[in-house]
Amino acid sequence: MAKGKEGTSVHFTLQGKGGVGKSLISAYTAQYFESVGATVKCIDTDPVNHSLADYQGLRVDRLELMDGSKLNERKFDSLMETLLSESGTFIVDNGASSFLPMANYLIENQAIEMLEDKGCRVYIHTVITGGPAHAETVKGFMDLAKQTKQRNLVLWLNEFFGPIEYKGAAFVDTDAYKMFSDKVLGKVVLAKRNYDTFGKDIELLASGHQTFDEALKGSGFQLMAKQRIKTVQRDVYSQLDEVGF
Repeated sequence: MAKGKEGTSVHFTLQGKGGVGKSLISAYTAQYFESVGATVKCIDTDPVNHSLADYQGLRVDRLELMDGSKLNERKFDSLMETLLSESGTFIVDNGASSFLPMANYLIENQAIEMLEDKGCRVYIHTVITGGPAHAETVKGFMDLAKQTKQRNLVLWLNEFFGPIEYKGAAFVDTDAYKMFSDKVLGKVVLAKRNYDTFGKDIELLASGHQTFDEALKGSGFQLMAKQRIKTVQRDVYSQLDEVGF
């Protein structure tokens, strides 16, 4: 998105596996769009962990969409009303427990088509990890890719838990990716770095729910830690630049 040329867009963060970095991705996405001059509006719909809402610097609105294990469709209707009637760049973070209900709502109500008909650009961000959650996150990616009719998936490859590969092949070389690569608008790699330096700094940043700017301008991190945080910020932002929103 070029500076000064903001339209209305919605960025849903969806993945059926919990604890893989969805809220972190939503926070990074929100900060990126703020950095290019967008009017960002964050909405946390996670019924269990309101991790995005804990980022005070992002001024997040909380929206309870679930009544127990069931999606309250009237509340989702209210969310759609907001998305259809207001302008800006919306970041909608969703929890693992409401992944299927929200995905089903979007399909059954043709919500994405409705947003697009109103001139709103819709993007779906999803994450794939290495390690024990790899297979489940790949399944979540495939489920979303089967359902979307557009090339609107933004794939985040989170290497924190280990290499993202299957039988020695990188994910982008697997059949699971090749089958749906035409639905992928772009990719962002969250590279695994030295845990004792970069890893620890980013973990502290995330657990403290601080934005990049808060960490860089505050006194909580030493100078070299700030340099490493700035390096990660530049890396993420440059990859999002390449997506071509």
